[in-house]
Amino acid sequence: MKILVLNAGSSSIKYQVFGMEAQQVLVGGLIDRIGEAGSEMASHQDALARIIRHLQAAGITDIQAIGHRVVHGGEHFKQPALIDAEVIATIRAMIPLAPLHNPANLQGIEVAQRLFPGVPQVAVFDTAFHQTMPPVAFRYALPAELYTEYRVRRYGFHGTSHHYVAQQAAAYLQRDLADLNLITLHLGNGCSAAAIAKGHSVDTSMGMTPLEGLVMGTRCGDIDPALHFYLQRETGLSPNDVETLLNKKSGLKGLCGVGDMREVQTLADTGDTDAQLAEAMFAYRVKKYVGAYIAVLGRVDAVIFTGGIGEHSARIRAQVCANLQVFGIYPDPAKNAPHGTGILEFQQEAATLKLLVIPTNEELEIARSTEQQLLLRRN
Repeated sequence: MKILVLNAGSSSIKYQVFGMEAQQVLVGGLIDRIGEAGSEMASHQDALARIIRHLQAAGITDIQAIGHRVVHGGEHFKQPALIDAEVIATIRAMIPLAPLHNPANLQGIEVAQRLFPGVPQVAVFDTAFHQTMPPVAFRYALPAELYTEYRVRRYGFHGTSHHYVAQQAAAYLQRDLADLNLITLHLGNGCSAAAIAKGHSVDTSMGMTPLEGLVMGTRCGDIDPALHFYLQRETGLSPNDVETLLNKKSGLKGLCGVGDMREVQTLADTGDTDAQLAEAMFAYRVKKYVGAYIAVLGRVDAVIFTGGIGEHSARIRAQVCANLQVFGIYPDPAKNAPHGTGILEFQQEAATLKLLVIPTNEELEIARSTEQQLLLRRN
């Protein structure tokens, strides 16, 4: 079976075709600057038409299913869903919860339906994996009607990545996922942590939006909610200005001027004190969540690092794991080194709590989920 995976953004489409027998990428790519001045791609339809031409040139004409990444499924979707009119209407209803993402995801779905008539399509939601969180974790301490009427609650994101690396950890450790308690750390431009008990997410650092939680490339993460009022009152910023500030001008970029951890560390190595603080704050916040999730889970079998920073920055991993021996975390500096592809295990020999680096593959997880939905439909 050949499955096309689409990740449609407001001005880009990332795509990969998987041959599911070997679960390998047959062809893939990225089209960006859609709709921008001077771009050949005036619309998502133009971009998807180019993707079709690319697939045809590669000899791929028999796409049997399409999997779409959809950021927000609210409380409606606890698992991937075969796309029909009702699913599309529900995704559209979720736009107020994800105004930057769901409209673009919908565009990708609707264009794909026009250009691939009759091909079954599946929506895979970033939020679905975290729908197993209990109310004690997902509710905010706000008036109850804000939850019952406006669905104000914590949803969590990066669920596809957290689920994928948890499954990979179980396979690597030769354990049933239902027997494992894991802490997964997705650290990239966007960052989130998850506490996974017996294969189910029971807590995660992102909240109603992806702004809550860890320090990120341009997002602030956890802050005092009264800061919004202070900034509007003292600086004259509008609500939209504050939203832009916290989402696009904060995090690492706000602290030291650059949002890419590689650039932050390069500056830190030159003695730049702002960059040194940014790196230290990033690791400190992750460390706090590790400690919190050990308290939530009680027993932890492994801490897993993934995402661009989690997979490639040995020194961030070292800072996060430092001085956590009281929790059974004993990193081995010699093992915690830059490595190629595959899984890295870097705890000391006698340690029982595993420290793992597992490359994430959200596109493959979307392809697997799409295939599973088709099999369920046939049965």
